[in-house]
Amino acid sequence: TADRTSERESPMKWTSALSEQLVLDDAIAECGVAIKNSIGDETLDLAVAFISPHYEESYERVADLMAQTLGAKHVFGCSGGGVIGNGLEVEQRAGISITAAVLPDVDIKPFHLQVDRLPDLDAGPDKWEDLIGVQADKDPHFVMLADPYSFPVQDLLMGMDYAYPKATKIGGLASGASREGGNALFLDDQVLRTGAIGLALDGNITVDTVVAQGCRPIGSPMRISKSDRNMLLELDGQAPMEVLRNMMQVLPERDQELIRHSLFLGVVTDELIDNPVQGDFLVRNVVGMDQSTGGLAIGEMLKEGQLVQFHLRDAETSTDDLQAVLTRYADEHRENDIPGALLFSCLGRGQYLYGRANHDTDMFRDKLGDVPLGGFFCNGEIGPVSGTTFLHGYTSSFGLFRPKL
Repeated sequence: TADRTSERESPMKWTSALSEQLVLDDAIAECGVAIKNSIGDETLDLAVAFISPHYEESYERVADLMAQTLGAKHVFGCSGGGVIGNGLEVEQRAGISITAAVLPDVDIKPFHLQVDRLPDLDAGPDKWEDLIGVQADKDPHFVMLADPYSFPVQDLLMGMDYAYPKATKIGGLASGASREGGNALFLDDQVLRTGAIGLALDGNITVDTVVAQGCRPIGSPMRISKSDRNMLLELDGQAPMEVLRNMMQVLPERDQELIRHSLFLGVVTDELIDNPVQGDFLVRNVVGMDQSTGGLAIGEMLKEGQLVQFHLRDAETSTDDLQAVLTRYADEHRENDIPGALLFSCLGRGQYLYGRANHDTDMFRDKLGDVPLGGFFCNGEIGPVSGTTFLHGYTSSFGLFRPKL
C-alpha cells in the first residue's frame, strides 16, 4: 500500500474560519490567516464565503478581497442573516465565515442561472445539461445558492432531478435582506444580485447529505384516500380533522398544545416505502382547515394513495430529530473519514428556536467529531428526501464531502 499511497496526490483538505471583525477587510484577513495556518501554502481549489448583512455596504468588494487574501481558484457564497464557521453559529451580529478546500482530482464547474434562461419543465435532460455545462454521465454533485426574490428554485430542483437523477443537490436561499436586490451571491470574480449560482463537482468526490426537518411523527401512518391538489380530504376514509380529534384524546398534554400551533404533515414521497422511519417524510405546513368538510390545506401537492403521517415541531422535537438523523449517519459511515462539511440551516432555527447558540453545530461535532463545518442561516434549505430534492423550511441540511476512493 505504501507504493500506491505515494503515487496518489495529496489528500482532500478542508478548513473553516470565522471572523467577527467589524470591517470587511479585517474580517477576511483574519479568516485568511486561520486558513493558511491550517492548510499551509497549498493552492486552494475552493473558498466558500457567507457574509452577514452588517457588511452590506462592502459586498461589491468581496470578490477582490477574497482573491487577494486567499487566491482560491473558485469563490462561492452569499449573504446570510446568520453565518456558521469553525463550528460556531453567529446570529444577529456581524460575522464572516469562510470554508476553504484543497480538492485533488476534482473538477469544479461554476454556473450562474437567470430565470429567463431556464428550460421549460417539459424540456429534455439535454437542455439542462447544456444550461449547466456538465454532462450527467460525469456523475456530478451540486451545491446551489439562490436569491429568493428573483428565482423559482422549485422549478430548478425539478429540472435538475430530471436531468441528473443520481446527483446530490444541496444548498440554500440567500438571506439577510428583506427586499429584492438586497442579497448578494458571490461567484468567482462576480458579485451578483439576482438568480441562482451553483458548483458542479465531479471526479474524486462524493457528497453525502443529512436533512433534519425538526419534526417528529404522531399517531400512525395513513393513506390518502381522497385529495384535490393540495387539499387533504380523506385519510383511510376519514376526514383529517376527525382523525386529529380522535388523536387529541390519547396524546399527552404537551402534544395537544403543539397540535394547535405547530402541526405539520409528513408525506412519504417514495412509493416503495411501507414502514417509514424518521427521514423518510417530506414535512410540509398545514396551511388551513375547512370546517365544513373536515379537510386540511397542505403546503404541497398531494396524490391519492400516498402514505402520510401528522408531525409536530418544537425545540425539543428538533433536538431529537437532529440527534436521530446524525446518529444514523454516523453509524452508517464509521469507516469513512469526512474531511469537510457545509450546513444550510433555517433562520427560524438557531437561538430563536433553542434559546442558545451553537445547538446544531455542537451536536454535529458530538456525533461526527471535529469535521471542519461552515454554512449559513437560509431563507429556505435545499436537500433530498428519499432521493428527490426539495426546498424546505425550518430544516438543517448538511452536505458532507469526502473522496470517492
